[in-house]
Amino acid sequence: MALLQLRGVSRQYRNGQVRIDALRGIDLTIEQGWFVSIMGPSGSGKSTLLNIIGCLDLPTSGTYELAGQRVDRLPDGRLADVRNQLIGFVFQSFHLLSDMDAQANVELPLIYRGLGRRERETRAKTALEAVGLGPRRHHRPAQLSGGEQQRVAIARALVGDPLVILADEPTGALDSRSGQTIMGIFQQLNRERGLTIVQVTHDENIARYGGHIVHLLDGLVEREELLGANPAPSGEAAVLA
Repeated sequence: MALLQLRGVSRQYRNGQVRIDALRGIDLTIEQGWFVSIMGPSGSGKSTLLNIIGCLDLPTSGTYELAGQRVDRLPDGRLADVRNQLIGFVFQSFHLLSDMDAQANVELPLIYRGLGRRERETRAKTALEAVGLGPRRHHRPAQLSGGEQQRVAIARALVGDPLVILADEPTGALDSRSGQTIMGIFQQLNRERGLTIVQVTHDENIARYGGHIVHLLDGLVEREELLGANPAPSGEAAVLA
């Protein structure tokens, strides 16, 4: 089943009298249960594409379907609902609130859904245990390492049972060992739960933790690679026809 489907998606911006073509007709299908890495040089359109997939931005032209629903022309209020209910976000900079402990940070998306305190606490505890941070759930961000903070961010993305997790350079602020831990968690979530994961990364070694790589160049899909069933990042890649 196609979970994400983009057809002819373009995104243009204006800088004074200059038109910037960030995306120039993207055709992309991501099936449910895939682990996809989006790569490309600076200015290739990676972040713009991820913003559109995450309903943080809208295409100038083309269509985007998420779980069979056209979302490219939804009003802002409905887009906010889609983001809160269907998508989990993980960012390079963690975006944790410093005056809240890990438990409270993970509960935040559920507050916006209007869930009661007891259910929020139970679900947040379960999500933190899933990333190995159950014993540290009452620690604040300053008391956690960078890798642990990113694990809290993953738990926050998981707590709402999303259809897809979108990760923007999730290991970019981490040392190599912490980065490997984060990617191991993503692989486990993908393999054991069948969770769809789409990440943007500039690191080819990190990209190869997934099963597919989408290479962007100048706002277009240059090529796609099929790596197999989410291999470790040492295997050879076969280019899709």
